[in-house]
Amino acid sequence: MKSKWEEKGGVLEKLFTFSDFREALNFVNKVGNIAEEHNHHPNITLQNYKEVLVRTTTHDAGNTVTEKDHLLARAIDGIE
Repeated sequence: MKSKWEEKGGVLEKLFTFSDFREALNFVNKVGNIAEEHNHHPNITLQNYKEVLVRTTTHDAGNTVTEKDHLLARAIDGIE
């Protein structure tokens, strides 16, 4: 079952789980490229060797979730 983006405490977050470390690390790099394209940079945590937690908030809007975060989340969900 895939996790969903959740908004809590002014942050939009989602946990992605992969089959191994290499796949998780590859995903992190793809998220980084998308973040650069959007000029909107999430916090990315690689944990338990195959899980990636992505958390995004809009700092210049008082650390709240905005449309920028939702657009970034949709772009991240589009990673193949």
